[in-house]
Amino acid sequence: MLKHWFVGQLPLGFAQAGVTALAALIVVLLARRRGIHLVNEASVAMSRGIVQIAAVGSILVLLLHAPHWIGGVVLAAMMIAAGQISGRRAKGMPGAFTVSTWAIVCGAGSVIAVMTWLGVMDTAITSLVPVGSMIIANAMNTNGLALNRFRSEVLAHVGEIETALALGADAQISVAPYVQASFEASLIPALDSMRSLGIVWIPGLMAGMLLSGARPLYASIYQFVVLAMIFTASAVTSLVSTVLIRTRIFTPAQQLALQPGR
Repeated sequence: MLKHWFVGQLPLGFAQAGVTALAALIVVLLARRRGIHLVNEASVAMSRGIVQIAAVGSILVLLLHAPHWIGGVVLAAMMIAAGQISGRRAKGMPGAFTVSTWAIVCGAGSVIAVMTWLGVMDTAITSLVPVGSMIIANAMNTNGLALNRFRSEVLAHVGEIETALALGADAQISVAPYVQASFEASLIPALDSMRSLGIVWIPGLMAGMLLSGARPLYASIYQFVVLAMIFTASAVTSLVSTVLIRTRIFTPAQQLALQPGR
């Protein structure tokens, strides 16, 4: 229907974006009637999303013939931004931004660096930045899930943790079960993505490669490669994040600093 009303890619694109954003807002407004208030957050997220992706698309066009090291600078900036965004999910937890940034750099950054060095990822900016951004974005989501779950677990078991501390248990041992639960829960999306690959969904990267003329089997295999890199980066990110954050919720006197209402 929209194709008949709008001529040209840009007008059609803006129309499609408007329709999808309207659909999302309708759902959020319906959720508000049930006491779930996400209107402001969803509106800001969608506004930022469309502006940011349009800006990145324009920048990539300008960087088509730029030196390869520029791609590394762009990815480094993305990792810092990812650390800031996912760190917000750990409300009340000290050093969440620092922990998130280091975790994403260790997870996504190390995978990108190693896979680029081995030749699994192309060093061309038009390939490195899009694929690298997928790895970083998934590491960011995993980190946010890990921190949010860990915070919830600790707040739900304050009594058990403080009892263990009072009985002489080491601080790290007292929260070990909640670290494990957070790590496992944060990897559910990455595991489900690989498990459902080709059965439930066909990723956009594979579809794009097919449209550009790549052999179907190679496009399928490379899509698995990308998801395997995403899982590896997500696992390392979650592991580093949970290990670092567990040391920050205790005072130097081994008292639990994270408390309900703080």
